[in-house]
Amino acid sequence: MKLKSLLTAILAISTTFIYAQENTVLANKQAAKVQEKKQHAFVALGSWRGIAKVKEGLEIPFNFEISEKSGQQKLYFRNAEESFEGGLVKQTTDSLFVKLDQFDNELAFAIDGDQLTGALRKQDKTGKPLVIVAERKNYRFKTADKPATADYSGSYDVVFKSPNGKEEKTVGLFKQTGNKLTGTFLRVTGDSRYLEGVVKGNEFQLSSFIGSSPSYYKGTFLPDGSLTGEILGARGSQPFTGTKNKDAALPDPYKLTYLKKGYKTLDFSFPDINGKKISLKDEKYKNKVVILTITGSWCPNCVDEATFIAPWYKENKKRGVEIIALHYERSTEPEYAKKVMTRFRERFGIDYDQVIAGTADKQVVSESLPALDSFLSFPTTIIIDKQGNVAQIHTGFNGPATGKFYDEFVKEFNTEIDTLLKK
Repeated sequence: MKLKSLLTAILAISTTFIYAQENTVLANKQAAKVQEKKQHAFVALGSWRGIAKVKEGLEIPFNFEISEKSGQQKLYFRNAEESFEGGLVKQTTDSLFVKLDQFDNELAFAIDGDQLTGALRKQDKTGKPLVIVAERKNYRFKTADKPATADYSGSYDVVFKSPNGKEEKTVGLFKQTGNKLTGTFLRVTGDSRYLEGVVKGNEFQLSSFIGSSPSYYKGTFLPDGSLTGEILGARGSQPFTGTKNKDAALPDPYKLTYLKKGYKTLDFSFPDINGKKISLKDEKYKNKVVILTITGSWCPNCVDEATFIAPWYKENKKRGVEIIALHYERSTEPEYAKKVMTRFRERFGIDYDQVIAGTADKQVVSESLPALDSFLSFPTTIIIDKQGNVAQIHTGFNGPATGKFYDEFVKEFNTEIDTLLKK
């Protein structure tokens, strides 16, 4: 009996010892895995090539950079010469999130090795997400297989044709260096901003993405100086044709939007984000030149306008100039409007008044500003003289991507303000 008890005790001690050894080995393996994971932890910093899977058979490439400054990581979209700030990057164990506040969107990625797989979606999770994947690559379109047959740089008269047969005259601006092609399409309603791509032989591809909706153009330059192509997107395709013309230009943007007969000014009273009503009749605006910008935080060309006019106001407000931004947003619900308009103000350092004028619809603009004979484009800039009368209306905005057209606008804008201030 004693021998049996002794053997049982020895067996128990041995089993405990074996378990202890196994636990130690297991703990060491787990610690090694943790250490290995730390050594190979995902680092988001660097250059990325994204692919937006718009629909079956249509994938739009774009580039972005994630960099760190003052302890914060930010994503920047790269298109041609522009680096456009997307938003702050938040990383968890297995995911990456980027709030694209400018357009009330976000990028949500799962980290898969050294690849990102996820979607572009609305911050409130409404609507249909757009599938996005990204890899650590620095090119946009491959170019090595076929050199360009010629230099197709220059300006072109370009006509876009809608499905109903309606034609829209635009200006195509292209700059080519080897296989690399950059450019934009200048429309009455505003330009396509910075497009970047390649020329392979005589065929070209261009794309752009800053967090709103990706754009993609493809086409062919022909030997006679003409071109043909199409813009592709989630809503289908739109063909275009063009002819090289060094003097290509749009209709006069100062003659497209105007007042109805019998009107000299605009009469409105819209609330700011705190509910305070603002009107041109307010004492603040009397005997001053007032600039009205019909805008929206969702509008890429309005972003370009704000980038210009916000710092311009800081430099010129002491001269007797005021600005009112009439915001037409996706929703006029107070909480939403306050959120997006505050973001807009903070991003561009806006010191002038912003008001909630209505929803982002051209018909709504016409109804809320009945003195306008027509409304064609976000943004539209209206200049009021010291007597309170409309002196000038500019339809659309020629952003920095348009080069000389942007420079011409800035010159004309300053000349008009200078002239009115002297009266």
